[in-house]
Parts: sequence; C-alpha cells; structure tokens
Amino acid sequence: MQLELLNDQGQAASKVDAPETLFGRDYNEALIHQLVVAYQANARQGTRAQKDREQVKHSTRKPFRQKGTGNARAGMTSSPLWRGGGRIFPNSPDENFSQKINKKMYRAGMASIFSQLARDGRLAVVESMKVDSPKTKQLAQKFKDMKLDSVLVIADEVDENLYLASRNLGHVLVIEPRYADPVSLVHYKKVLVTKGAIDKLKEMFA
Repeated sequence: MQLELLNDQGQAASKVDAPETLFGRDYNEALIHQLVVAYQANARQGTRAQKDREQVKHSTRKPFRQKGTGNARAGMTSSPLWRGGGRIFPNSPDENFSQKINKKMYRAGMASIFSQLARDGRLAVVESMKVDSPKTKQLAQKFKDMKLDSVLVIADEVDENLYLASRNLGHVLVIEPRYADPVSLVHYKKVLVTKGAIDKLKEMFA
C-alpha cells in the first residue's frame, strides 16, 4: 500500500509505503455508522431537565366545580393535560446517552475509515507540520499554498507554535494520533498525516 507524499504546494512529490492493516481494509459502512453515532452519543451531556406535575408551581385549588360547566373534570392546573402543567415523562439531568463500543470494533472501524479515505484520495502524507512562530496567518498561508480549505492534520507531535497557530482556524484541526476520532475523520475534506504519525496510528488501530 502506498500513499501520496505532498510537498509545500500540495502536489504529490512521491509515494510512501503504508501498512496494509491500517490503509488496506475493506469498507464497512455499518460499522463506521455505528462508530460515528456512538461517538456523538457519548459526547452528549445529560444537562436537560423538565418538571413533572409535582415540581411545577401551580395552585392545588380545583380550577372549577366538578359538574355543570360542560368542561372535562379537572382537579388542579398542574395536570400534564393543561398548558403549563408538568410533563408525563420528564427528561432527567442524569439521563445516560452513552453507547458501548468494544476495542476490537473501534480499531476495525477506524482502520476502515482510514482505508476509505486513502482510496478516495482524501488522505495524504506530509514530511512534517511545523511553523516557526505561533502566527495563524503563517499557517493559513501554508494551507492556502497547498490548496486546502478544510483539513485535519494528524501530527506525531503538536508543539506550542503549531497549536497556537491552528486554534483560530475554523476549517483546520491539528491533533496528535491519540486524539483521532471517527467524526473528525469523516467531517474534514482532507486528512494530512505526518510520516512520524503513521507508526503511531498503526500501533493504535491496525
């Protein structure tokens, strides 16, 4: 398996060998879908809350007499049938949205994503990704010269300059291999992997 090695102008300068176990997997759409859904579900926070009929502040006085009005019988305005009343099955702050994905499935799914990105031409290799100073303008110009407008960079090491230069670019994400996730891999149009990061990714997901 070989991947394109890009130069500073975003052109394929040569080819580099890549492990088949990471970049030569078959495309498993069902597994990738499960991976993405589980990752997004596990990122959810159970912070939403609603009140039931015991928690809403309403008078316990009977709103009108039992018979003779032509209306349905009502005991109090906190009933879920009334506007402003409590919810029947309210959402709780401790609601758990997490989904379990075992390690074998996660590794296989990530390898399947990397393989499909390589086949689609959305993944390439660069020698390194470094900047001389923590200037966003400098890094933005670098990606502009490479004709990249939406890019995920997986670098073997993210120093302070690279982190500070990239954090204000909304279309750029620079991470280390251990922070690679399925949602980011699918989201960005182009994925750049440094040579040093390939071995780490192989160790993690192959």
